[in-house]
Amino acid sequence: MTLSLPRLAYPGLLLGPSSPYSPGPGTHIYKSSIYASIAGQPTIAHPSSSLNPSSGSKTTTAAVSNSIISILPISPAPSILSPLVSNKNVLPAVGSVVLFRVTRLMAKQVNVAILVVGEKELSFEGNGVCADQWAGVVRKEDIRALERDKVKVQEAFRVGDLGRGEVISLGDQSNYYLSTAKNELGVIMAKSEVGNTMFPISWKEFRDPITGLAESRKVAKPF
Repeated sequence: MTLSLPRLAYPGLLLGPSSPYSPGPGTHIYKSSIYASIAGQPTIAHPSSSLNPSSGSKTTTAAVSNSIISILPISPAPSILSPLVSNKNVLPAVGSVVLFRVTRLMAKQVNVAILVVGEKELSFEGNGVCADQWAGVVRKEDIRALERDKVKVQEAFRVGDLGRGEVISLGDQSNYYLSTAKNELGVIMAKSEVGNTMFPISWKEFRDPITGLAESRKVAKPF
């Protein structure tokens, strides 16, 4: 059975099972499944076969017989995104799940830039990469569902974080209002204070693989 991969992946997206597939560059294994670690174009590399001269049978030349799932990064290849960007800009709607980048932290809210509207299947009909980035706000009371009065914005997000949120209101003329209160919403990719890409270790922490130090975030649960 051939695995169907999306045209564009983002960190935390489920790509497939760890058997009969193996993780390649840009992916990682979590609970027997392969997830994207970076944003980019998913690919599958099948093991090559060659003829064994002694037996005449075909043997795989790869060290493993599993097909390898990898991610081609977006940054060195911007053409990956171009087929997904519509000439008519995609508008977020109430209930839309969006991907965003944190642009500013304030005492009672987080300012974000909405990059992608809809994440299950990127297309031009209500889903896709935004031609223009939309401004959004995650208010302090919308960051998580429990103990809202104890939320500290600086412990939930940092500037530059990539996150997943849900549009709860069209807001004012300047910003869409987003929520990250659900378990599957929150930060999906973050860098440490020294610039290393971190991985999630709980619902409230990421860890730097180089320094071993943990940093607080409102972590999105992988699908």
